[in-house]
Amino acid sequence: MRAVAVGLVALLLLGFTALFTLGPAAVERSANRVLPGVSRTVPPAAEQLHQALFVADLHGDSLLWSRDLLERANYGHIDLPRLQAGSVDIQVFAAPTQVPLGINYERNELDWDVITLLSIVQRWPARTWFSATARAEHIADKLHAFAARSYGKLEVVTTGPQLDALVERQPTEKGLVAAVLAIEGLHAIEGRLENLDRLYQAGYRMMAPTHFFDNELGGSAHGMEKGGLTEFGAQVIRAMEERKIIADLAHASPKLIDDVLAIATRPVVVSHSGVKATCDNVRNLSDDHIRKIAAGGGVIGIGYWDAAVCDVSVAGIVKAIKHVSKLVGAEHAALGSDFDGGTETPFDTAGLDQITAGLLAAGFSDVDLRNVMGGNVLRLLRLWLPGADGNR
Repeated sequence: MRAVAVGLVALLLLGFTALFTLGPAAVERSANRVLPGVSRTVPPAAEQLHQALFVADLHGDSLLWSRDLLERANYGHIDLPRLQAGSVDIQVFAAPTQVPLGINYERNELDWDVITLLSIVQRWPARTWFSATARAEHIADKLHAFAARSYGKLEVVTTGPQLDALVERQPTEKGLVAAVLAIEGLHAIEGRLENLDRLYQAGYRMMAPTHFFDNELGGSAHGMEKGGLTEFGAQVIRAMEERKIIADLAHASPKLIDDVLAIATRPVVVSHSGVKATCDNVRNLSDDHIRKIAAGGGVIGIGYWDAAVCDVSVAGIVKAIKHVSKLVGAEHAALGSDFDGGTETPFDTAGLDQITAGLLAAGFSDVDLRNVMGGNVLRLLRLWLPGADGNR
């Protein structure tokens, strides 16, 4: 019996060790995939054009995982070498801090939180295990640490002058990538306005009121009630504007979108989404909301995964971008991949030249193509970031 007991203990220890050492990578390999068998061929003219573009992506969840983003991996979607291979100039890195177990697109409430388990398994500091604010701070610390070890190739941007200086250097400093921090769901401030300043100090410059469930600020597109902006939520939106923090409505309920637009005095962003006209579901934007967001000068990032475009292909992504461009103008469309967000995509960030090729084939003008691929994001950041031209 003792031998059996010792054997069981050994198996339990082996399983526990495997969970902590192999678990996170195994989970990410299954969660963040590139579709197999997709052609990666890009016409030479499109490749040449892509190399000369300013390229920006509004949403990647790569900091959630345990990979070293300075090393090229053979799984997942984003790391510095692949950003450089894809000629990416600006990457927005998002911080999801709570995700319901059994997540779905229709109705969620936060009974069990997946990121609690992920933070423990990935051996994040104990302070992060039960605090969404501490998780957001830890995720920001990870990006700052990667930047510090990148030999100047990855720079966390928090001000307008810093962005301008970096953009001026990029043509002569090959592979220089600007990183912007974003919060995915302001349950991360735990109902306390003072925590907004903690996240601002950590470097966050874009924040979404909600993620996959309703919270103290208002309703999620995937929540139980899908309500509008609460009184506290309105207070937070105003505080964000005072601090020059961009409001991101990617996961907002339709009522919440209306309520934020009613009080916003500056352009908003929808960092990663789709449009109902090409892929109809509770998350994607109606034509009415596209028009309202554009009327305020906002930018809409089109995602690459199934629920964003229904057709997970370059053609599907371009179709959604084309709809926004025809409806309100290409100056309001952008890239919003949702790379590393538990998504299956046609390519990783090294393959963004495929979108350039797709937009060329779809007849986008040179100006419109440049705006979509990154110019619109650059314009928005230059307007919003503290110390930028629009804030002086």
